[in-house]
Amino acid sequence: MQKKPSSSRSIIPTQSNVFQDTVLRIKLVFRLLGDGRVNPWLKILPIAGVLYLISPLDLIRTFVFPVVGELDDIAILWLTNHFFIEFCPPEIVREHVKNLISNNSIMMKNAKKLLPKKATSSTVKRLTSRTENRR
Repeated sequence: MQKKPSSSRSIIPTQSNVFQDTVLRIKLVFRLLGDGRVNPWLKILPIAGVLYLISPLDLIRTFVFPVVGELDDIAILWLTNHFFIEFCPPEIVREHVKNLISNNSIMMKNAKKLLPKKATSSTVKRLTSRTENRR
């Protein structure tokens, strides 16, 4: 039985947890915003998401539906950033993701030098295996 190719064109590899995924995406958005090869009109998307987050306007009022009111703000912010990354040229996104992941692995190698002598070898192995598994 053959495996069907994935219909999603996700360029961003998943990290070991949600927090690391979120940090990677935030760094990626900032790098893409600073990249001159990305269409300036496209850069409006994440900026609009942040403006919506800080503006007093809401699709769903927080005082009427407290939890849902906050979730719509998070959803708008996530959607604008998601579409920004998806609409950016894939080769540029791949380049930035590759640089972010390689910078992360360099930081992990340097962290080994900075870890206290009492750090167990299992801690060092766990930290380094995470970065090596991403490649």
